Amino acid sequence: MSFCSTLASSLDLSALFAFLSDAAAAAAPPAVIKGLAHHAVLMLLIQIAVLLAMARFLGEIMRKLKQPPVVGELMAGVVLGPSVLGLVWPEAQHILFPKDQHLADLLAAISWIGVLFLLICTGLETDLGLIKRRGKTALMISAGGILVPFATGFALGEMLPEVYLANPDARLVFSLFMAVAMSISAVPVIAKVLMDLKLIRRDIGQLILAAAMTDDTIGWILLAVVAGLAKTGVVDVVTALKSVGGAVLFMLFAFTLGAPLIARVMATVDKRFGGAGSQMSLVLAIAFATAALTHEMGIEAVLGAFTVGILAGQAPRFRHEVGHTLELVTASFLAPIFFASAGVKVDLMRLADPDVATVGAIVLGIACFGKFVGCYLGAWVCGISHWERLALGSGMNARGAMEIIVATIGLSLGVLSVEMYSIVVMVAIATSLMAPPLLRWTLSKVKMGESEAKRLEMEALAASSFIRQVRRVLMVSRNANSVDLPAQILGYLSHEQPIEVTAVYARPQAVKTPWWRGLARRVRRYHATGSKALERIGRPLRLLKGSRPELKLITDADPAEQVLAEAARDYELLVLGETQRSTEALFGPMADRIIHKSPCPTLIVREPVVKAEGGKPPLYRLWSPKKILVPTVGTEYSKNAVELAAVLAVSTRAEVTIIHISRTGSNDVDSARPHEIGAQIVAREAERAKKFGASVETVVMEGARPEEDIVRIAAQGGYDLLVVGSSLRAVSARAFFGHRVESMLKNAPCPVVLLSAG
Repeated sequence: MSFCSTLASSLDLSALFAFLSDAAAAAAPPAVIKGLAHHAVLMLLIQIAVLLAMARFLGEIMRKLKQPPVVGELMAGVVLGPSVLGLVWPEAQHILFPKDQHLADLLAAISWIGVLFLLICTGLETDLGLIKRRGKTALMISAGGILVPFATGFALGEMLPEVYLANPDARLVFSLFMAVAMSISAVPVIAKVLMDLKLIRRDIGQLILAAAMTDDTIGWILLAVVAGLAKTGVVDVVTALKSVGGAVLFMLFAFTLGAPLIARVMATVDKRFGGAGSQMSLVLAIAFATAALTHEMGIEAVLGAFTVGILAGQAPRFRHEVGHTLELVTASFLAPIFFASAGVKVDLMRLADPDVATVGAIVLGIACFGKFVGCYLGAWVCGISHWERLALGSGMNARGAMEIIVATIGLSLGVLSVEMYSIVVMVAIATSLMAPPLLRWTLSKVKMGESEAKRLEMEALAASSFIRQVRRVLMVSRNANSVDLPAQILGYLSHEQPIEVTAVYARPQAVKTPWWRGLARRVRRYHATGSKALERIGRPLRLLKGSRPELKLITDADPAEQVLAEAARDYELLVLGETQRSTEALFGPMADRIIHKSPCPTLIVREPVVKAEGGKPPLYRLWSPKKILVPTVGTEYSKNAVELAAVLAVSTRAEVTIIHISRTGSNDVDSARPHEIGAQIVAREAERAKKFGASVETVVMEGARPEEDIVRIAAQGGYDLLVVGSSLRAVSARAFFGHRVESMLKNAPCPVVLLSAG
């Protein structure tokens, strides 16, 4: 007892308990973060449903009225906001959009995702090639279209009464923000109007787009700088230089090191995983990460998303279905919610005040004056005609979605008051409504020149051409000695258009003994042989212009299935190199399966065996045709063959002969005038080949066996290449293109290219 009392007296029990409770608290897990409250989720879902339904409804009405849908989407927010619903039924408006900061933040987060998606899509639509082609002219027009509105907008900001400023002490930031708001244009609205008027490919349409894209790019950089200044709250030389320097450094990095880096990452992901889904996730991940980076740098998140959209759209591996899906999600879901939620913040009743309405009219007048005068002067310096100058001003005056994004950022940063926010949104709506009728009127006065008509004709030809749509090619080889000719043909095609080639060496492993006896040794030997074959295949592919070819070795015992699986990954053409066979079979079982089941058009290159001294095939021989023979019967397959021959002829400076042989003794309806029909066919095909730039001759004749006549003419005329278009006949397990085609493939004295594409 004395021991216990002594121990108790020697210890401070209260201090011990306090220590233990502190230790337990430190060891306890942190408080669990609760999810969204039931009411918050309910209200968010209701708001999204109502905003989306109203926005899409009014947007479609505007589309029917030949107006930009964005106007209807904005008006949806105005209808549901204090301007209409709040005036007619204030209780319902308050229940639907209560003044609760937590609920407002949830809707704002959805809206911000919509903004980033919208900027990614805008970047994807920005054609850097177009800006480069019209570079100097577009830059001059854009300079005028930015400098004059910037100056007038800045002057406006300096002269407005303090009552219209959210923070009277930050007038300089407000003036800079108004200058940027007056300078920016809306590329999506301009592009949509030009597409509706079918003028987007006209010279003036291209110039308006190029100038607007340049304008937008510079405008987003200016916005990022001004937003950075607004966040710091001070405007001095050091702060301004930091913001400008950060934006310039970011853009320099993006368009120098960033462009090839994004292209390489996209190519790697596409090769490893494939599919539009993985690429779409990659683009979004990069865009959001870059937006976070620019936001942290203080130069606004929208610049990062816009830049990634541009770079992703220019990447060779970018899939157009990814852009289409992003645009679909944005246009049908996220953008309407953003525009409608932006409209909810507009209070038109404030514009009913005579003073506010007067200021609004002045802002609208200055916005239109600055754009028209700036674009007109910039175009005048470039020597553009009067009506084209007015058309440029009419197009670039549209502010649309871009102005609303600027206004939203200004409101969120505390730069714009509610009155000025409503005025800027009103300017965006008014200028977007003005663009279609003004463009229709001014562009109707612009006449088309001869060079423009020729360019449009060439673009229409390329759009309807099979060969011009080929961008990704899978070349399959079962013998390393049969790759020279197909590889060089692809190299010549790449001179006229960018082509990305994946070359596959595929031969089955001949393992006849039981698997446990020497299997590893055979596999090693096969891999060693395959590596040498890939090295041999890669040599002629050096002729390719553009991206380096990808070489793959297929080691499966049944390589045809792996080839077909690879071919299913969005290739536009599958190329097979074949040599003459001593057997009756034309191609062989593996090639037959690949040709039969290929998910894309096939190009079969078949050549006679060429042996060097000693009986061994040469390691490499440079081949350049001088005379190309193309038989035609007027079908779609023949047209594609003529296109291929024409493109090859332009690259190699060869002569193309288009021949049509009518079979004598035919029972066709038109057999009474075969020569006339044949002349019409070759004339049509020759005209198409000449449009590609080829030098063409035509031959029309009759014969009992056209295939034998073609082989004879190829031999007597010294032709270097025979290009044949045909369709696959589903009559047997082997690849069969008809007896005439098989006869030409077996007996032709020169290489034969067989194109099966309809």
